Amino acid sequence: MAPAASRLRAEAGLGALPRRALAQYLRLLQLYPVLTKAATSGILSALGNFLAQTIKKRKKENCSQKLDVSGPLRYAIYGFFFTGPLSHFFYLFMEHWIPPEVPWAGVKRLLLDRLLFAPAFLLLFFVVMNFLEGGDAAAGAAKVRSAFWPALQMNWRVWTPVQFINVNYVPIQFRVLFANLVALFWYAYLASLGK
Repeated sequence: MAPAASRLRAEAGLGALPRRALAQYLRLLQLYPVLTKAATSGILSALGNFLAQTIKKRKKENCSQKLDVSGPLRYAIYGFFFTGPLSHFFYLFMEHWIPPEVPWAGVKRLLLDRLLFAPAFLLLFFVVMNFLEGGDAAAGAAKVRSAFWPALQMNWRVWTPVQFINVNYVPIQFRVLFANLVALFWYAYLASLGK
């Protein structure tokens, strides 16, 4: 009986870990909302770049190329300083400007996100990444000319249903996290456009 009881206690402890982590995240979210969302964005953005590199490496046979550590670092910087804070304030602005009781609020929020925020945020992504990669203005402009429109079209296809759910059904304090989880794969796609 004693081994079974200790096994049950160990299993209960494992189940308690996610609950404790969630409780800690909620506490930090309440105390430091912008910093918590920035840190989460930075970590998940870096993971997205790491995922992109891993996928690329696996697609190439006999590839002995090492993972580029600077890629996840650039994405972490972008996520921490741009994605987290800007998304936090954008969702607050949207909630204030288009409250749920406004007629067609869901459609208006989606249009605001898709037609204004998405193109501006994507352009910011290309500009900041070019800077972090040490590119000059000419290289950045060339990258925007070649990759912005295809990336925006893909953004509209991928993110439109995601953002409809996010801005209309996800509680405001979890919208950045929800978008970050989807962005894990989105950043993998954007990183695949890079090189």
